Amino acid sequence: MNSVMASKNEVGDMEEFRVLVVDDEPDFLETILKRLKRRKIDATGVDSGKAALALLEQQPFDVVILDVRMPGMDGIDTLKEMKKCRPLMEVIMLTGHASVEAGMQGMQLGAFDFVMKPADIDELLEKIRQAYERKQLHEEKVRETRVI
Repeated sequence: MNSVMASKNEVGDMEEFRVLVVDDEPDFLETILKRLKRRKIDATGVDSGKAALALLEQQPFDVVILDVRMPGMDGIDTLKEMKKCRPLMEVIMLTGHASVEAGMQGMQLGAFDFVMKPADIDELLEKIRQAYERKQLHEEKVRETRVI
């Protein structure tokens, strides 16, 4: 519980968890990953929903930043599959102005929140922190119910 309490106050503690960024725009993906890593966040990026799902089979992530609009498997379909295999993992949807409705639909399907592109890094960091805290609370509740 102490690490959760500390992470509420210090962004520096965010390095304790893993973030997956899913976006088909190479420049945007590279920029977000650099900014997260500069803040000592363990971040990995992939360029498609299928690549994200394949990676999730191999390793866990705490928070996913997921673009709504991608060719092939879009963000909504990717979110549905992610929630099937990792229900406690939190997902933040990235939306453009034309796809705010998709961001709201994502929240109805279990996404934590959505952020408009181009994403303000401070706003994104705050959402990541909040999403991670919520994941920790859900995991704690699951552990408590298993003990009872």
